[in-house]
Amino acid sequence: MTARLEKFGYEKFFADGFAAARLDDSVPARIVIRHKTEYTVITEAGDFRAAIAGKLRFQTEKVAHLPAVGDWVVFRPNAGESSGTILAVLPRKSTFSRRVAGQEEAEQVVAANIDTVFLVSSLDQNFSLRRVERYLVLAARSGSLPVIVLNKADLCASLEETLIEVQRIAGGVPIHITNAKRNEGVQDLLRYLGPGISGAVLGPSGVGKSTIINRLLGHEKLKTQDVRDYDGKGVHTTSHRELVMLPTGGLLIDTPGMRELQLWEGEDGVEETFDDIEQIATKCRFRNCRHQGEPGCAVQQALDDGRLDGARLRNYQKLLGEIAYQSRQYDSHAREEYKRKVKKITSAQKRGYKKP
Repeated sequence: MTARLEKFGYEKFFADGFAAARLDDSVPARIVIRHKTEYTVITEAGDFRAAIAGKLRFQTEKVAHLPAVGDWVVFRPNAGESSGTILAVLPRKSTFSRRVAGQEEAEQVVAANIDTVFLVSSLDQNFSLRRVERYLVLAARSGSLPVIVLNKADLCASLEETLIEVQRIAGGVPIHITNAKRNEGVQDLLRYLGPGISGAVLGPSGVGKSTIINRLLGHEKLKTQDVRDYDGKGVHTTSHRELVMLPTGGLLIDTPGMRELQLWEGEDGVEETFDDIEQIATKCRFRNCRHQGEPGCAVQQALDDGRLDGARLRNYQKLLGEIAYQSRQYDSHAREEYKRKVKKITSAQKRGYKKP
């Protein structure tokens, strides 16, 4: 390992993965920018433009297994050029994933190999506890340390009450209140970003993700834009994912705002995020209690006596329902794909048996 690569988070875990790959004329590299058709990677020798090898693209069964920002990859530079080819993706330490937007049943890796994920919400008219819970579920599954960031504190008329509400659902996850425009509270986030430590800033459009990163960088590197006045909704400013190095040595990935944040698997993430409900449910009379009026339901009792918030319970049930539906859809898709493959093989065999 070299000092330059270590600054970008290269460690024994990735070095072992690279050694196991054993591909000639290749070097380890980290993806720092994802463009539409290519990537920018950082190596010991500097930055390179990179394209995915055809073999890697066509042999990869799932889109989620293709390179994402934050990934360490096996890279082969072109001799005498500032470009090269990505031959393989090294094993990941963590991934923040969601279901791709739209109707397709597939996983999208938003960021890879992240140590800390900052879940940013704006304390304006669009603030939602339910959205914070959804982000916490995905963060719990990612393998990263989640940190809740409540930005635009000046727009909140009841800051103390909102903080108490967030603390109730956070389950001990650190919470920071910031006003990025005024650079208030932002520098406190640096405690999670030591040298070589990677973080990602996630949240809907308009919550101030790019402004937060600019404050941590100390200059206006990333474009920012105010939310629309007429509805308070955010406007996309970040158009691609990019990993940047902070003056303190930490690394941050800025991501485009996500209008849709659908879960990808993650029942364990729901259980961790809603641990309070899970604990209450252990006292239900029936092990398979659905908490929908069954006799002896401890969850319903907690709801009746005010120990449990009804909106939180409904969101818990909604998220579990999404995961169950997605699992059924994915299984159905897998069965259809298997049938198509069998049919293709059978047809090929029949053609091979035909007499000349």
